[in-house]
Parts: sequence; structure tokens; C-alpha cells
Amino acid sequence: MPRLFASPRGLAITLLLFSAIPILVAASELYQSLTGTLPPDAQKYTTVPVTHFLHALGGVLFGVLGPIQFAGVLRNRFGRLHRITGRVFVASGALLSLGALRLLWQFPDASTWVLVTARLLAGVAVGATLILAVRAIRHRDVAMHRAWMIRAYAIGMGSATVSLLMFPIYIVTGAPIHGYAADLVFVASWAINIGLAEWVIGRGSPARMARPKVAAE
Repeated sequence: MPRLFASPRGLAITLLLFSAIPILVAASELYQSLTGTLPPDAQKYTTVPVTHFLHALGGVLFGVLGPIQFAGVLRNRFGRLHRITGRVFVASGALLSLGALRLLWQFPDASTWVLVTARLLAGVAVGATLILAVRAIRHRDVAMHRAWMIRAYAIGMGSATVSLLMFPIYIVTGAPIHGYAADLVFVASWAINIGLAEWVIGRGSPARMARPKVAAE
């Protein structure tokens, strides 16, 4: 497992599999938003259709492009394509972050204060880490750029860990959890993702991440 995460290709494949559920959920929301087929529990989003659509679009692009950006083959062999997809990744992360904050502002009573606070911090953190990632690459600090990109992806894909944590609980109890217990699972998922991101960053080879110097993205 450590070797798998340390390998750029292994990391990319693992992240794609890990993020499959939230990517599919975002894709489903994107389709429902376009076709006007939102389920009853999501009808509230019809009051902010543009925000909901852009948030879902950002989630799909952010989830798919993140692992691709971390694959060394794209960065080393197709530098121009890496820079283009990197810009799209940052833009999609901005849509994800701003969309989440806008929906949180629009529907503050949809969750408890614990989850509202956690989502607020996560939304701000995604935007902040992406800004720091762009700043680092403009200074040609590839290692720091990669680290902030990984952190942004880890926070943005927090719902992937939620799915992995919720499913075993559902299997054992036979019913989904609600209230503050569910909120704690959400908070724990972001904490786990951040911890894993720091572990992956720490295992990266400084020499490998520092080469080559690239043009500003």
C-alpha cells in the first residue's frame, strides 16, 4: 500500500476508485439539474438552479481531473496538457468551493450547526489551498504546488470518505444514522482525508517533486 500511494500512477488510480461514488453522485445531480428531474428531497435547489448546476459541474470535473493531475506521466510527457487541465482543475475547484458556500448561505437550516460549520470551513479551505497551489507554481515551487493541490483534492472529496464510513455502519445497524452522529462521521471524513493527504505528501520524494522546473501555470 505505501508503494502504491507513493507511485504517481498508483496514486491516480487509487484516487479515481476512491472518489467514484461522489463523482457519480455529482454527475447524477448534473443530469437531474439539466433535465429538471431532481428528486423530492432536492427540489429546494430549483430556487438556485445555476448555483446547483455549477456546483455539480465543479464536483465532476474536480473529482476526475484531480487524480489525472497527480499522474507523473501527464506532467512529464505532456507538460502543456498538464498545464491546461491544471487550470480547468483550479476553475472546477473554485466552482465547487463557491457553489458549496452559496448553497450553505441559501439553506443554512438544512443541517445542524456542527455540519454547517464543517462545510463552511471545508468550502473556504478548498478555495484557499487552490490559491496557494497557484501561487506556488507561479514561483516555480513544484513540490509546494503539488502538496497544496493534493490538500485541495483531499478536502474537496471529503464525501468519498463519508460513503466509506457510512456503509459499514448501515450494514451493522441496518439503518442510516442521523443527527449529530451523522455529523461526526462527516467531520471525521474530512479529518481522515487531511491526514491521508499529509501522509501522501510526506512520502513524496522531494527530488522527484522538485524536477523539472516548469513554466508558470
